[in-house]
Amino acid sequence: MPRVIILGGCGIVGIQAVKALVSTADFDEIVIGDINIEKADKYVVEIGDSRLSSIRVDLTEPELIKDAIEDSDVVLNCSGPFYKLGPIILETVIDSEIDYVDVCDDLDATQRLLRMNERAKRAGISALIGMGSSPGVANLLAKFCSDHMLDEVDSIDILHAHGGEPSEGAAVVAHRIHSMISPIPMYLNGEYTTVEYFEEDGIALREEVDFHQIGTYTCYPYPHPETITLPKYIKCKRVTNLGCVLPPEYYQLTQDVVRLGIIDEEAIMVDGQEVIPREFAIAYVIRERERILKETDFGEQRGCLKISIKGVEDGEPRQYNFQMSSIGQSMGEGTGIPAAFGAILMHRGKITEKGVLPPEACVAPLDFLGLMQEHLKLDTMTGQGSPLIIESIDKDGNVEQLEI
Repeated sequence: MPRVIILGGCGIVGIQAVKALVSTADFDEIVIGDINIEKADKYVVEIGDSRLSSIRVDLTEPELIKDAIEDSDVVLNCSGPFYKLGPIILETVIDSEIDYVDVCDDLDATQRLLRMNERAKRAGISALIGMGSSPGVANLLAKFCSDHMLDEVDSIDILHAHGGEPSEGAAVVAHRIHSMISPIPMYLNGEYTTVEYFEEDGIALREEVDFHQIGTYTCYPYPHPETITLPKYIKCKRVTNLGCVLPPEYYQLTQDVVRLGIIDEEAIMVDGQEVIPREFAIAYVIRERERILKETDFGEQRGCLKISIKGVEDGEPRQYNFQMSSIGQSMGEGTGIPAAFGAILMHRGKITEKGVLPPEACVAPLDFLGLMQEHLKLDTMTGQGSPLIIESIDKDGNVEQLEI
């Protein structure tokens, strides 16, 4: 009886992964693992699938994690922030010798997880990390283009914009703040380097990006791990990751909070009470979000992931743009569904490489696209509801929309 447990299963990403797994017949047991057992129990009742159950687990406690994941065939980790919880969870999973999938998009957490590669190999497990949207889908579309479309790859630019979700949790805002204050890795001119979000080198990379269906927005350097993993598996000269949160006024608020320095994690005394500046900043940003959405008349949630790949095909310059856009779909769906696909591919034996690996190292792009065709009607490429648009741009700038 194959069993999968989704850690952080009550979160925005986790619950979408749960729903995606319930929609398939791959697992006989699907377990929501979350510290909020009342919410988990509520989801079990609402979803109403006999295979679904819940368990309370504190993800800061390795022994409690070990008890929760016991007898699982796959552990799917959708909890955050990953820079705090990711290493704790993966260490416990390796010790338990269970295959693993996560949606880690924190650079420093990814680096720590990758350092567990030899431990995972010795335990005989496969640990697929960063199997969300960016990283995740972005990595696999870049690998697909490299393997099946271009003869040589020159550059890979990963661009993303999203906003308007029904809610944002503290972990999401904490990750965003963390992304603005950390050195941001980029692969430029064939070399690894870092830029600073608010400094001249980071400002130079900012770009106005036209996203299918959702408009044109300024994208900023993001410390997502594709820039450190893709060059190891795809020969190229440049890999960047740029993104933004919508509406821009909301993203600007987070930038202003960081610029003001209200992000320290050491408590200060305010009228006799201890206040942690970062916790205050996160709570303030979340509170103001609803006001900004109303004042900007933002409307439905929306998002787009764009991967722009340049190279050589048949001796001539060629560019391919892959875009997955949605109106009315949450960031949780865009991340949680690919994560569920990762767990399914793991269970089906499609991921055989042992160790801690990014998607492009162990997932066959055609296997992943096959699941997308099965669950997201990817075969209707030119229809209005198609989730994936592919453009081919020749040396003269002529644009052609393609089908897979």
